[in-house]
Amino acid sequence: MAARAGAPRPAEHPADRFRLDRISGVLLGAACGDALGVPYEFARRLTAHETPHMLGGGLGPYAPGEYSDDTQMAVCLAQVTAGVPDLLSTAALNGVAENFLTWRREGATDIGDQTRAILDEALPSGGTPEVAARMLAAAAARYASGAPGAGNGSLMRTAPIALAYPHDPRATAELAALYGRLTHADPLAEDACVLWCEGIRQAVDNGGFEGVRNGLALLPEERRAQWAARLDQAETRPPHAFSPNGFVVSALQAAYSAIMTTPVPESRPAEGVFAADHFRLALENAVRAGDDTDTVAAIAGALLGARWGVSAVPWQWQRAVHGWPGIHSRDLISLAVRTATNDRPNAYGWPHCRRHPHYADVTAPFSVAHPHDPGVVLGNLRLAQPWAGRVDAVVSLCATGSEDFAEVPRADHIQIWLVDLPGENAHDHFAVEQAARAVAGLRDEGRTVLLHCAAGRSRTPAVAARYAAIRGVDTARALAEVMAALAPNAPRLNSELRRFVFELAGRTDPDPGADHPRTMLMGPR
Repeated sequence: MAARAGAPRPAEHPADRFRLDRISGVLLGAACGDALGVPYEFARRLTAHETPHMLGGGLGPYAPGEYSDDTQMAVCLAQVTAGVPDLLSTAALNGVAENFLTWRREGATDIGDQTRAILDEALPSGGTPEVAARMLAAAAARYASGAPGAGNGSLMRTAPIALAYPHDPRATAELAALYGRLTHADPLAEDACVLWCEGIRQAVDNGGFEGVRNGLALLPEERRAQWAARLDQAETRPPHAFSPNGFVVSALQAAYSAIMTTPVPESRPAEGVFAADHFRLALENAVRAGDDTDTVAAIAGALLGARWGVSAVPWQWQRAVHGWPGIHSRDLISLAVRTATNDRPNAYGWPHCRRHPHYADVTAPFSVAHPHDPGVVLGNLRLAQPWAGRVDAVVSLCATGSEDFAEVPRADHIQIWLVDLPGENAHDHFAVEQAARAVAGLRDEGRTVLLHCAAGRSRTPAVAARYAAIRGVDTARALAEVMAALAPNAPRLNSELRRFVFELAGRTDPDPGADHPRTMLMGPR
C-alpha cells in the first residue's frame, strides 16, 4: 500500500458530539491502565476482592500515578503522529526511531528484552538518515534467526497509530504493522497491532467494542480463523486465564477479556453507579490478570478510553497520571487530539492555545465564595489571567489554555469534560458527580479551590450545588443559595444540568420549568 504515502490526513475537527471526547480518552486511558498496573507487575496476582490503586513502586520504582515504558513509548510515537502529515514517510519513521533511541538513553525506566536488543543495535545509527531502516533490519534479522520476536512491546505502544487515519482502516492497518516492525517483526505482533488499532479506531468512530473482531478482515486470510478463535476464548474466559502474558497473543487476550467479561453497569445515579464506571472496572480487572499487569492494563486502557472517552476517567486518575518526559493528563489529551486532527486546532485555537478565548459577553473576572464553604471560590475563565495566589487548586468545567492558571501546580488543576448544552454530554450525571467529588477531595486535603466554567453561570452553579449536597445540604436549598450568591453574574442554569443535580440526590426537580438554556458552546467542552 505504498501508494498511500503522501495521502492527506484529515484536518477537520469531528462533527460527532461525543467523538472528540473519545479521541481524547485514548492515550489517557492507556496511561491510566499503565499507572494502575505498575505496583503489581510480576507480583502476586490480586484477587477479585482486592482493588488496585495507583500506588507507584513496581519495577521503577515509580511515583504514585507514574506510568512506565508502555506509555513512554506511546508518547514517543504520538510526538510524531501529532505533527507529521505523512506517517508513511521516511521522515516520520526516522522521527519515531530517534524518539525511541532518546527514550532508551534518557527515559527508559523499564524496557523489554526484545525492545532493548533492537534499540541497542540501532543506537550507533542515531542521528543518521538510516536510523529507522537499521531498526527495521535488526528486528527482521532477529525474527529470521528464530529468536523470540512476539513479545507484547509493540502492542503496548500502538494506540497513537489508531488515531492517525480515523476513516481509513487499511491505512491504519498498514501503519500499525509498519511501526510495530520497528522492534517486533513477528507476524503475530503485527496482527495484534492491526486488530487493536482497528478496535480503537472503530471505538472512536462509533462508541463500541466490535472493532477488534471486525479487524479480522484486515489480516491475511490464512490467519483470520486462528485469531477469531483466540478472540472467542477471550470473550468467555477471565483475564488471568491468559497468563503469563508477555507473549503478544496472551497480552491481547487478557486485555480483551478484561473489557468483554466486565459487565457494563446499569446507571443508577442516585446510588453513585454509572455506565461510565465500566472504564474503571474493566481496567481494574485487567490488572487482576496478573503477571505483566501494567502492559495488559495499558493495552486495555487505550480501547476503553476510545469507547468511553476522557469524560469517563475518574478525576483522581486524571490528577495522578504523569510520566516521562514531563507529561501530564492534559498533554496526553492534546497529543491524541492533534494526531486525530492532523495537528489543526479548532476554531478557538484549542488544544494549542496558551490562553483560551472567552465568551464575548464575559468581559470581566467574576468570583464569589460558595455560600456553604468559603474555601470554594465560584468564578469564570476570565480569572485565569489576573489570578495570583488566592487559590491553590482549580476545577475547570470548560476548556482552558496551556498557560491558564499556570501558577497552580498541574496536578492540582483538574479539568472535567462537561458541556453546557442539553444532550451534549456523553456521561451526563457522571461528569457532574466527578466535578463535585473533585472539589470535595481537594477540600478534604485543605486546598482552597476555584470552581469555574467559561462564564460561571450554568455549569459552575450546577456543580457547586451538587458539592453542597454531598456535604449534607438539602439539594433544593443548595441550588437556590448558590444561584443567589451568583446573582450579580446573571446565572442561567440549563434545565438538563439542573435535573442532573436533583437526580444525583435521588430527587425529582420540583421546578423543571426553571430553564435558561445557553445558546453558545465554546471550545471542546
